[in-house]
Amino acid sequence: MNLDKIKFPLGNYEKLINDISGLKLDEWINYWEKERMILSYVYEFYGDKYRDDWLWGVILPILSDIYSLKNSKKKRQVIGLSALPGTGKTTLGLLIERLLLKMDIKACVVSMDDFYLPFSEMKIAIKDNPWNVSRGFPGSHSINLIEERILEWKNSGRFNYPVFDKSLRNGLGDRSCWRIDFPEILILEGWFLGVNQISSQWIYKENITPPLLNREIEYRSKIQTNLKDYLKIWKLFEKIWQIKPKNFSYMNLWKTDQENEMLKIKGKALVDNQLKNFLRMLNSSIPQESFNEINSNYMIKLNKNRELISVALNI
Repeated sequence: MNLDKIKFPLGNYEKLINDISGLKLDEWINYWEKERMILSYVYEFYGDKYRDDWLWGVILPILSDIYSLKNSKKKRQVIGLSALPGTGKTTLGLLIERLLLKMDIKACVVSMDDFYLPFSEMKIAIKDNPWNVSRGFPGSHSINLIEERILEWKNSGRFNYPVFDKSLRNGLGDRSCWRIDFPEILILEGWFLGVNQISSQWIYKENITPPLLNREIEYRSKIQTNLKDYLKIWKLFEKIWQIKPKNFSYMNLWKTDQENEMLKIKGKALVDNQLKNFLRMLNSSIPQESFNEINSNYMIKLNKNRELISVALNI
């Protein structure tokens, strides 16, 4: 581990490492430096986008946490990964799933997006939203289905879940198929995962740019009501890892870069007004203060360049 490349404080980091592994920081580092197969795979996976701070501050701590959970007496535990769009959580989830398999741990990383409502139900659920988006905010998911499938998995080990294809129905999206998996650990990721209802003062008076419109404020109240239904899902998590920007506005740049990259690679992405409307929804549908009140266990904070500036217990 090259400490010269690490910008986050080591004191809080060491407390987190001890909490998830029971080891002192130097012991933990020595352990992972011997795991050449794991380290090599991460280097290859990211290529020229590889960064030391993400390896030691995010990837290996999450692997250690899951390894500890897997070896505990409790079986079939659910971990939440909460991070705003553009943060890199989908790529991170894919990598974690593959690395765990190399550690002989069968994990399944699933996005909240896969539990979006079917097309016919979605049209009703998102009707007249002020951002003219087709999905994304609280109220556009099959909450009862998420709970049902997680509880079924906890009881039987069988996880049967839908796959949502955002390219169907001319970009409006719909379920394309169902998958069955038998993981030991389930990881659910989402951009507002863990968010709860918040004091009404933030709904009406939050200072964002451009200022909230009256119809946005009215719809924000509806979304707060929708969030009640998600609480039963949050209660199923053993732990929540949260990755958060120091400034909420960084998300706009990250998401824009992500969509531009997707357009180059796949030829399809959110562009022009579609992207503008989606970003506005992300910025205004949920009070931004809500993300400071998520009851997460571990908090990772990023600067504008996605460099880690804090890795700590969320006390």
